[in-house]
Amino acid sequence: MTKRFNLAAIVLLALHAMTTNGAPTTASTAQSNVHVMPAVEMKTLQRERIYRVYLPESYEESNKHYPVLYMHDGQNLFDDATSYVGEWGVDEALNQLASTCDLEMIVVGIDHGDKLRMTELNPYDNERFGEGEGDAYVDFLVNELKPRIDQKFRTLPGREHTAVMGSSMGGLISNHAINRHPQTFGLAGLFSPSYWIAPQILATTEANPALKNTRIYLSTGGKEGESMTEGFNQMAHLLKQHAGPDQWRAQLDADGEHNEAFWNRIFPQAVNFLFKGHCDKKV
Repeated sequence: MTKRFNLAAIVLLALHAMTTNGAPTTASTAQSNVHVMPAVEMKTLQRERIYRVYLPESYEESNKHYPVLYMHDGQNLFDDATSYVGEWGVDEALNQLASTCDLEMIVVGIDHGDKLRMTELNPYDNERFGEGEGDAYVDFLVNELKPRIDQKFRTLPGREHTAVMGSSMGGLISNHAINRHPQTFGLAGLFSPSYWIAPQILATTEANPALKNTRIYLSTGGKEGESMTEGFNQMAHLLKQHAGPDQWRAQLDADGEHNEAFWNRIFPQAVNFLFKGHCDKKV
């Protein structure tokens, strides 16, 4: 049990340290097609939040409508200047995929709530961290933010074109999003999901009536520790039993660690799978 406790402590310390208070200490690495949007009201949570929008480089020159990927921890997705310990490189990866194999999408990155992250991204109450706000958070995505995005940008609004993705607590809340709003999210990327803090999500996922028609990319690193790999194995077994046979992929990456470098590495193959891209020889 000592190994489990130590892992949890390490992960929680990292999560609480993820803050953007103070001036950035590094130059911005965000590409020119990433836009920081003004803070939007989160009525379900009675607070405000900045979000960031990545538009394909072809957006201004075309009349196309694009699928949309909603992601958490927006500070860490595009820019070293606002990230905790390095960015995911989502903008660079998608610019490259667009040029090499025509895989394009809009990405909406919602900034995390700093000290509120552990409750906002947890769908269940926790004795240590308090009352879970995950229901209110995903309701904000679906009922407040998504209508705004669909109105402002040329999107493909159907569930088959709407994905949710995140890592750690972001992976957990992404899993919850497809369970609570299966009519909205038809695709999910679950990177290093923190199932150890909310094991109830296994039963909720099994009971999801749309599970067979939801595309899921699940990945955890082999070097993340026993409690993380155990949660991965439990969810992978559940998907094997209950998800559509060609609708999911589970990858336990032997060299993966609980960090942005790992999530950066697997991001291209995840979006290629979720959006049925043709980049298999490129990623």
